[in-house]
Amino acid sequence: MSDASFIVFSNVSFSWPDDTPLFEDLSFTVGGGRTGLVAPNGAGKSTLLKLAAGEYRPTRGSVSVEGVLGYLPQNLPLTGGLTVAEVLGIAPVISALDAIESGDTAEEHFATVGNDWDIEERTRTQLDRLGLGELSFARRLATLSGGQIVSLGLAAQLLRRPDVLLLDEPTNNLDLETRHRLYGVIENWNGCLLLVSHDRALLDRMDRIAELDRGEIRSYGGDFTAYEEAVRAAQQVAEKNVRTAEQEVRREKREMQQARERAERRAGNAARNLKNAGLPKIFAGTMKRNAQESAARSQETHASRVGDARARLDEAGRALREEQKITLELPGTDVPAGRTVFLGERMQVSYGERPLFAGHGLDLTVRGPERIALTGANGGGKSTLLRIVNGDLTPQGATVRRAEGRIAYLSQRLDLLEAELTVAENLAAFAPAMPQAERMNLLARFLFRGPRAHLPVGVLSGGERLRATLACVLYAEPAPQLLLLDEPTNNLDLVSVGQLEAALNAYRGAFIVVSHDERFLTEVGVGRWLRLSGGRLTEQAPPTPQG
Repeated sequence: MSDASFIVFSNVSFSWPDDTPLFEDLSFTVGGGRTGLVAPNGAGKSTLLKLAAGEYRPTRGSVSVEGVLGYLPQNLPLTGGLTVAEVLGIAPVISALDAIESGDTAEEHFATVGNDWDIEERTRTQLDRLGLGELSFARRLATLSGGQIVSLGLAAQLLRRPDVLLLDEPTNNLDLETRHRLYGVIENWNGCLLLVSHDRALLDRMDRIAELDRGEIRSYGGDFTAYEEAVRAAQQVAEKNVRTAEQEVRREKREMQQARERAERRAGNAARNLKNAGLPKIFAGTMKRNAQESAARSQETHASRVGDARARLDEAGRALREEQKITLELPGTDVPAGRTVFLGERMQVSYGERPLFAGHGLDLTVRGPERIALTGANGGGKSTLLRIVNGDLTPQGATVRRAEGRIAYLSQRLDLLEAELTVAENLAAFAPAMPQAERMNLLARFLFRGPRAHLPVGVLSGGERLRATLACVLYAEPAPQLLLLDEPTNNLDLVSVGQLEAALNAYRGAFIVVSHDERFLTEVGVGRWLRLSGGRLTEQAPPTPQG
């Protein structure tokens, strides 16, 4: 692994095939250490990684990488028929080793092995680090979970011993245990790492944060928490500068108006004085022109000052970040502390002849405004349990009681709204008794202002669709007393995650949330932790904060 590994973007411009520009004349360098790249969805983070990996070519400029490159994209281009050995890129070497061990001494086998006589040992060590030590090299991808495939893809890149590593959302689909294994790999990384992620626990393991904002890269030393503090401080300074500039514009405009009024009064007085003095017309005309020219020069000076003040206001405004917070009050969702919202006993579901849960099934009671985190390995039945609570699945031989009131289920697909209807039309369907003016004010609080409230849901980004869904769900008639959320932060940018946290912190009912994002679960005030593992549901202590 090279000590001088880096990535250089030099005057890079990139446009889509329809000539829509994404970057213009972008230059920056990523040196050794761990760099986290953050920006809203759609800003171009993944495109930057594809440019660095050589999958995309810039319209203008150049991208150079010094050192051996490893790249883990967000969506792995793998098919289910591949074996573990094929994904890892070691299948030919393993085959040659097997042939040599069986007595075949053909020269091509030795050429294939090269210096990789310890490939199995090195591979097993790498797989062990990522929790995949038990995988057979002959196993097919179709039998693996999404999280296992992501970890396998990372292991394949690490086996190449890269100097430069590009990772795009590497913790997507990973359960908590696997995430922590990946955190350990990242903490021990010594080369050049450029990582795109919305996982704040992972970003807090970075040496620096690079922010892509309005087509420019800004670099902040330290981890994500330090970046947030720096952005908050800069925002406060920008807000102060805008207020100062606004006051300056008002003052200059006021002084310009006062100067105009003084000039008009002087001109009026001078005209009366000239008339009373009985001076010849030629002298009177000269004095009048001089007065007008003086007034014009004064007006021009003050207009220039107003223009300069407005320019300073524009400059201060450019440094100000757009307000992206949502502030809500949701008294209608209040649930009394002693009320049983849901009770399920001996809940069991079978797939074919195989029961999903252990023993006689699961027991679950939700009382009052409990905030419950449901964790566990991928494929353990968490989403199935949410569907039982919601009533989408009827468990076999179980006792199930739901309190009066609505249960709202937000699936991973965010498919609750009608895609062809606008945001405003969807809200009207969920809250028909709400006056239209109140609905529009509400949508403005969810950042759908003016024309954006009349966009079809089908054209919204992931974060926008989440906000629209939350507006409809939280203000529906009747208000929900139990929310079920299945991986709500998947594929959301960090701003959208913050907006979701604000909405859930205003909500006063009960919720059950499936998530592997510990920071998110802490921010929304989860007080009860349940783990579904081995078909059993058990109460857990809150996780220990990770440094």
